[in-house]
Amino acid sequence: MKVGSNLEKVLSSGHFAVTGELGPPQSADAGVIQHKAGLLKGYVDAVNITDCQTAVVRMSSISAAVMLLNLGIEPTIQMTCRDRNRIAIQSDLLGAAALGIKNLLCLTGDHQIFGNHPQSRNVFDINSMQLLRMVKDMRDEKKFQCGDEMKGPEPRFFIGAAANPFADPFEYRPYRLAKKVRCGADFIQTQIVFNVPKFREYMKRVVDLGVHEQCYILAGVAPIKSYGAARYMATKVPGMDVPDEIVQRMKATPKEKQAEEGIKVCIEIIQQVREIPGVAGVHIMAIEWEESVAEITAQAGLLPRPVV
Repeated sequence: MKVGSNLEKVLSSGHFAVTGELGPPQSADAGVIQHKAGLLKGYVDAVNITDCQTAVVRMSSISAAVMLLNLGIEPTIQMTCRDRNRIAIQSDLLGAAALGIKNLLCLTGDHQIFGNHPQSRNVFDINSMQLLRMVKDMRDEKKFQCGDEMKGPEPRFFIGAAANPFADPFEYRPYRLAKKVRCGADFIQTQIVFNVPKFREYMKRVVDLGVHEQCYILAGVAPIKSYGAARYMATKVPGMDVPDEIVQRMKATPKEKQAEEGIKVCIEIIQQVREIPGVAGVHIMAIEWEESVAEITAQAGLLPRPVV
């Protein structure tokens, strides 16, 4: 046990973990966080708080995480390399740890050109691999990235990273995952899985490398709201693999029932990935559709969540 967060306890106890995701508002409205948190509480083991996802200005991940702690929900803060240099990142992590936050997901971050401030200057002082190593050294060696020793308690995080099994070149993806684990990742959350056969092949290669024994791998899943959403993800989102059969399935469904069908697709995928060797849990990404998580977890047989 490295940190003792609820997520780490669930995974280390051998339970099939379930994490959710919450996108902070583009305002200072704490009520949005409280409402979304209420939709997720009791259905997941921890909740990711996104860090200005899609490079759009939103309430800070750390602030939202503290609100979740006060509501009795374990948060996982996301930290991107886009907006902070290594000094600011380490400063924020010290503060987050002091506030009681125990889970961290290290990300590169969406490029600012895709957000609402495309003219802004990015930072990218370090990349996600370097961020993982820096956080690990802060936790395990009590050292800052420059080599200086800390003058007090170290920040202790259960360290996560993202992985995309579907990006090209496909053959390289398991090795890139292995690099992230060597840099310090304790758990992995993958890109949304729609192409289960390809994900199964990816996991076979990961298991052959023995990487699944060095970290916990959570398969990303998501409900689809509509045929339009399925088509958009299939044709416009880089690195996402949505088979045409899913797109056509959504197209063939009456418009008023497409959301219901999208939830069924998500449940079916959860049931399939749960049987794949090396998969330790699922990460449900239902951004702006948190209402669906209760039905998904119930119908997929993921309730009640374990108390550890």
